[in-house]
Amino acid sequence: MFGWLKRGVSKLNSILNKPEEKTAENLSYLEYLVKNFKNSKTRNEQITGVKYYKGEQDILKKKRLVIGEDGKFEEVSNLPNNIRIDNQYALAVDKKINYLLGKKPIYRFDNDDLSRQEERENAIQIIFNDSFNRRLKNILKDGLNCGIGYLYVYVDKDSKLSFKRFNPYECYPHWKDDEHTELDFLIRIYIQKDFINGSEVENEYAEVYSEKEIRRYKVVGNTLSFITSENYITDKKDNVYNWGKVPIIPFKYNNEEISLLSRVKNLQDGINELLSSFNDNMEENPRNSILVIHNYDGQKLDEFRRNLNAYGAVKVKNDGGVSSLHVEVNSANYLSILEVLKNALIENAKSYDAKDDRLSGDPNQMNIQSMYSDIDIDSNGIETEYHASFEHLSEFIKQYLFSVKNIDLDEHEMIEVIFNRDVLINESQVISDMRNSAGLISKETLVENHPWVDDVKKELDRIEKETKQQLEQFEDYRNQIGGQDVQEE
Repeated sequence: MFGWLKRGVSKLNSILNKPEEKTAENLSYLEYLVKNFKNSKTRNEQITGVKYYKGEQDILKKKRLVIGEDGKFEEVSNLPNNIRIDNQYALAVDKKINYLLGKKPIYRFDNDDLSRQEERENAIQIIFNDSFNRRLKNILKDGLNCGIGYLYVYVDKDSKLSFKRFNPYECYPHWKDDEHTELDFLIRIYIQKDFINGSEVENEYAEVYSEKEIRRYKVVGNTLSFITSENYITDKKDNVYNWGKVPIIPFKYNNEEISLLSRVKNLQDGINELLSSFNDNMEENPRNSILVIHNYDGQKLDEFRRNLNAYGAVKVKNDGGVSSLHVEVNSANYLSILEVLKNALIENAKSYDAKDDRLSGDPNQMNIQSMYSDIDIDSNGIETEYHASFEHLSEFIKQYLFSVKNIDLDEHEMIEVIFNRDVLINESQVISDMRNSAGLISKETLVENHPWVDDVKKELDRIEKETKQQLEQFEDYRNQIGGQDVQEE
């Protein structure tokens, strides 16, 4: 009877949803993406990367196994089962973060036009403050653990440009191109605790960030239930604006979006297994190892083992005895293998060994640079990706400065970021080389590369102030000398 109505509704839904279009407005497509992403290999690897950094590693599942009666392995509980974690992976991550971002980067415009330069530089310094640098370090950590990090750009209720970091394992990026250079839209899936009927309940939500708006859904199973939508910017007069692009900046660790853990996971697991096994073998003694029993008096084996553990003694017949098959634990073998695994992890992670023999004595700058060669190569790749991300970020900052601060920037004027790598150096040699370069390169370049300078602009201002004071003192002295000469004549 109502078949015509059902067919009409179905036709209307097909027109509105456009089920074959891969867009942020197609609810069926969004549900398909959410379902696949939650169980995807990429997301599981990202979660594993975060867990490994925190020390939640596979060795925690370690069990002591023996061959059972059916010839298959079975777990036993009467043997030592030590779990030891030497988190060399987290150490490599921290070294990379602090090597590249331990010192605050320099942010400036790459335009040589000096008109209103100071105004623009001051605006930039307010945006790229210490809080931003801390957030950038966490995004780099995300990139190392998950292959990619995300920075959300928004304007808060006080019309201040603000930033928020998204967990990579919560985000599914839908790219416009195969090279993954520009987002079409991004889905963020997260768990939130809601207070309902006097208790906290965990609910799952999805946010879809497109060029037009943010749409929020509640996730129930594989179904998305629409909640609300909102524009990106609302001013104090309730006028709404959008950026024209998805205001989320991807920061990639590398072009393939591969995490650091994928290179070294088996080596990290090998280190943990070796340390745990060594600890097990060291704890095995005649009370829990293989026993050879001579002329035993007939006790049950479980009772025999219990007496041995409880009293340290057993009862045998007159000419009987007990001995153990003792396996010598050679610590030198463990140490040599452990050293090989650690060196392999450092090399594959493109990190460095702070205890390297090249640093012994009074190392020259060439030895130091040689030690940093691998991490330098990796940092070059990270910088390339980050420069592209900051170029994208510049577009949003330019819009904000023009709309809110009335600072008009040229279309091709971008924000340049200069990373100050935290490199161990031979300061005396560097200062000597800089002194020999005076007059050949600019003073600003010399100041930028001086090992004692943290803020280049502040140091240049100090130099200018001191130079001005010296000139004034010289002028005063010359006037005094000149006045004396006149009186004597």
